[in-house]
Amino acid sequence: MTKKISIANQKGGVGKTTTCVNLAASLAATKRRVLMVDMDPQGNGTMGCGIDKLELKKSLCDVLLEGVEAESVILPASEGEFDVLPSNQTLTVAEVELLGQAQREYRLKEALKPIVSKYDYILVDCPPALNILTVNALVATNGVLIPMQCEYYALEGLTALLETVEQIRLNANPGQKLYGILRTMFDPRNNLANEVSGQLMDHFGKLVFRTVIPRNVRLAEAPSFGKPAMYHDKRSRGALAYLALAGEINRQDISGNP
Repeated sequence: MTKKISIANQKGGVGKTTTCVNLAASLAATKRRVLMVDMDPQGNGTMGCGIDKLELKKSLCDVLLEGVEAESVILPASEGEFDVLPSNQTLTVAEVELLGQAQREYRLKEALKPIVSKYDYILVDCPPALNILTVNALVATNGVLIPMQCEYYALEGLTALLETVEQIRLNANPGQKLYGILRTMFDPRNNLANEVSGQLMDHFGKLVFRTVIPRNVRLAEAPSFGKPAMYHDKRSRGALAYLALAGEINRQDISGNP
């Protein structure tokens, strides 16, 4: 069964796109069939996979608004054996126009139906907002992975996101649930980070991934080369951390879930 995961957090700069791109590459490296869906109008995920968002003939916007088949828009990542449903700034148009249309929250779900069986994992990179694009992602997937920095403001945002996930579960997608919380940009020398990390573990238990993504220069550099970190520097701490995360997710799915 295909595991469909939204990678979401309405707070910007917490590592959503970094996680989506690098987790897609890492899962693909474990011989899983992976599709990354770029649901963010900034198109950073698309660029991070080595696809020029300014040169796209068709994008996710055409899929959501014009009914273009997703399969005809999908492109291979430049490095790494995974596929990308790309986006650019035109997705902002979709964000506005969808608000006035019927069944607007189901557009992505319907678009993915014909291709979902082709993949083991579909990862959706959400925008840094709880808008109609994020709602589409949450309706189309069966779990949400939340990357977050271990700081107090992040805890406040987590509460709002979990409330949204619960509303989606009650009203549009009974299968939606919290897939896991990923600690990102983690510095173990920071006392506050350790304190917040401990609070997360106490409150969410096994829903907090054991893998922790460290602050890492190679992770930050990789997008400028249009590569996942493992193809920029496979020995970097960031690349190794995302490989560990992929292994953890694969083991969870075999054993029955987080």
